[in-house]
Amino acid sequence: MDETNDPQEPREDLSLGGMYKEYFLDYASYVIMERAVPHLGDGLKPVQRRILHSMRELEDGRYNKVANVVGNTMKYHPHGDTSIGDAMVQLGQKDLLIDTQGNWGNTLTGDRAAASRYIEARLTPFALEVAFNPKTTNWTRSYDGRNKEPVTLPMKFPLLLAQGVEGIAVGLACKILPHNFIELIEACICVLRKQPFELFPDFHTGGLIDVGDYREGLRGGKIRVRANVEVVKSKLIRISSIPFGTTTGGVMDSIVSANDKGKIKISKIEDNTAENVEILVHLPAGADAEMTRKALYGFTDCEVSISPNSCVIHEGQPHFMPVSEILRNCALMTKALLLKELEILLGELNEKLSLIHI
Repeated sequence: MDETNDPQEPREDLSLGGMYKEYFLDYASYVIMERAVPHLGDGLKPVQRRILHSMRELEDGRYNKVANVVGNTMKYHPHGDTSIGDAMVQLGQKDLLIDTQGNWGNTLTGDRAAASRYIEARLTPFALEVAFNPKTTNWTRSYDGRNKEPVTLPMKFPLLLAQGVEGIAVGLACKILPHNFIELIEACICVLRKQPFELFPDFHTGGLIDVGDYREGLRGGKIRVRANVEVVKSKLIRISSIPFGTTTGGVMDSIVSANDKGKIKISKIEDNTAENVEILVHLPAGADAEMTRKALYGFTDCEVSISPNSCVIHEGQPHFMPVSEILRNCALMTKALLLKELEILLGELNEKLSLIHI
C-alpha cells in the first residue's frame, strides 16, 4: 500500500501556521488592491468602477431601477447585492456621475435611501463625457471569465479629489477628503502651465475649516471643521451648517449629552433641517448665549477634527501620495487620454480617406 495516498497522513499546508503563512498575506493584499483603496488612474474603488461600467452597458437615456443596475453589476462584482447597492447610493449622493430619481436619502440628516426597487438612476452627461471611451480602455476578464470589465476607466477629470473616498483594509486605511470642483479645474490648468497651486478640502455640508496642519492630506496631518453657530437672540442659538462627516442627528445628540454632563445648559433643541441645515438651540433663563456658543465648539460635535490619509493604488501597489501629486498625475493622464483619442480619430479618418482614394 502506498503510504503517500493515506487519507490520514497529516499535511503541513493544512496546519494553522501554514494557513497564516500562505494565505493571510494574499488576503490582505486582495482587500487592499481590490476593495478598499481607490486607483490613481480613475479615482474609483473596484465596486464603484463596476457600477459605472454596468450603468454604461444599460445606458439608453432613460432611468433604470437601481435594483436592475445592481443585478447587472453582480456579473462583475462577486461580493453580493448589498455592497453594490450601498456603494451606488454613496455615488449618487455625491451628485456628480449619477443622475438620481426618488428618495436617495439625506446626507445632512443621515436618513437612508429607499429600497433599490423604488429608486432610479442614469449616468449624467458629465459622466458620459469624461469617464467612458472603449477605444482607450484597458480591459480584463471578469471574475468568472464570462465578461470583460475595465482595468480602470479612462477618466478625464480628477474624480478622486472631487468626490473624496474612505476605506479600511487589512493594516491600511485610506481617507481622501473632497475638494471644490472649480478649484480642481483651475489647479489642473496650473499644472499644464507649470504654475504653483494649493489645494484644500471643500465640503457640501458647509461650515468653517482650519487647514493649518493639513499637510496635503498625508498621514499625520489633520484639519478642524466647525459648524456655523450664531446667536439669534439672547435665548436662541441657530446652527446653519454641520461639520463634514456628521449628521444633524449626531450633532443634536452631542449637544444633549453635553447638557446632561453639565457642560452647557439648554432648555430645548429643534431640528428644522430640510434642504439646508437649521438646528435651533433654546437656552434657559440665566444662560449666557455667547458663552454657550463657545461651549458648543468645545464640548459637542459642532467642532470636529479630521485626520486624512491619502493612499492610492499606483503601478500595482498602494502609495501614500499628497493631493498635489494626485492632481498632477490626473492632469497629465487627462492630457495623454485626449491626445490618444485624437490619434485614434486621425487614424480612422486616414483609413476612410485611403478607402475613398482606392
